[in-house]
Amino acid sequence: MKRSFTLSQKRSLLGILFILPWLLGFLFLFLSPFLQSIQFSFSELKVAPNGYDLSFIGLDNYHHAIRIDPNFNRILTESVTEMVYNVPMILFFSLFAATLLNSKFKGRALARAIFFLPVILASGAIEEAQSAGLIQLTGSSQIAQELGEQQNGFDPMILVSILGNSGIPLGFIEYIVTAVNRIYEIIRSSGVQILIFLAALQSVPSTMYEVAKMEGATAYESFWKITFPMVSPLILTNVIYTIIDSFADSQVTQYIYETAFTSQNFGLSAAMAWMYTIVVSIILVVVGFVISKKVFYYN
Repeated sequence: MKRSFTLSQKRSLLGILFILPWLLGFLFLFLSPFLQSIQFSFSELKVAPNGYDLSFIGLDNYHHAIRIDPNFNRILTESVTEMVYNVPMILFFSLFAATLLNSKFKGRALARAIFFLPVILASGAIEEAQSAGLIQLTGSSQIAQELGEQQNGFDPMILVSILGNSGIPLGFIEYIVTAVNRIYEIIRSSGVQILIFLAALQSVPSTMYEVAKMEGATAYESFWKITFPMVSPLILTNVIYTIIDSFADSQVTQYIYETAFTSQNFGLSAAMAWMYTIVVSIILVVVGFVISKKVFYYN
């Protein structure tokens, strides 16, 4: 007799199939080094002719990273502070750009490609290809840097004066000016988030906007009453992605790498990596819990 599955069971099976490639990769490729890194963090590793020797030293590596190492605490604090500062900038710009790119105008496909192009150019594959001599990107980064340094068409004091006369608090004005001055970096970090927001915006039923327009709702009201609640689940996704992305290429990651492969202190490097992972995990759990309470799920 053929067995029939309920809708809930079918969704569960689809979810399992969706994560199956990652699960197989974790079990066969990542689990072994994952467990080894835990072992290294509690040991002193010495390179030997036939491999390496481990000597169990308990929490000494963790104590050294927190209490003795002169740079780890400072770099970790700076990375967390920079992440808290950058994530709202990237999210606001991504949602704004996605809303503009979702509107109908000539050349929309080209505009979307231009916004995503910095993500491709900044990827590891492009960097490796350039370092190997397979491709040559001459002058692009220098031109972008010169444009960012000159900024002849923008005077920050004009923006400060306009916002100050509007009664906006000084701290918020400084944040906006900083975001404007770092617009090139924000655009470079926003490509994936823009695509995710675009997918969310395109999934909003057009009938909802038609009904709102018939009821006399303005564009401002439609955005806050329809668009923003409907894309809120993807806001949580983008926040988590942006936090992980900001930590993946931070100063802490570089410092951990140098501790392992320059200073040859693999045990200390593993301990730093695990403390870094714990900090990131705590931030993700707290942020995910807080935002999930405000997320609207449309059924």
